Amino acid sequence: MTASFLRIARMLDRATLALCMAAGGVLVLMVLVNVVLRYGFGAGSIKMQDLASYAFAVFLILSVPVCHARGGHVRVEVVSERLPATYLPRADAVAWLLFLAPVFALIVWAGWGDVLFAWSIREGSTTPGGLGGLFLVKTALPVAAALMVVQGLAAVLRAGRA
Repeated sequence: MTASFLRIARMLDRATLALCMAAGGVLVLMVLVNVVLRYGFGAGSIKMQDLASYAFAVFLILSVPVCHARGGHVRVEVVSERLPATYLPRADAVAWLLFLAPVFALIVWAGWGDVLFAWSIREGSTTPGGLGGLFLVKTALPVAAALMVVQGLAAVLRAGRA
């Protein structure tokens, strides 16, 4: 059971990383195109600016579970250097149980209504003439929060196996 969960967590991590990289690539490309169009040709596109904003939002929110899966979170611990090696995995497990899982579960629960509403009206850009599909971008937040819970549990399970 644990091995299957960890395998699924790895697959989700790879898919999240691919989406994150794609969003980062779109962001770079759209910023470059917008700059060249604006300063090179005196033209611009609101839809391309919206696409850059959407890509940035997706890149930013999906980078959180990607970073967590790789142990890239920040620790501010003064005393951990003097404690035994078993301290950090235990501290991470307690932190996951008390903080990470409840907070990100709350984000999923609290944001679900907004996401469903955005999908029901197929919410688009707030900018006149902007790009549609804002409902897809809004979906990224609860998805990323759910991925954080999965990656946190996977980290705890990996630490328990070691």
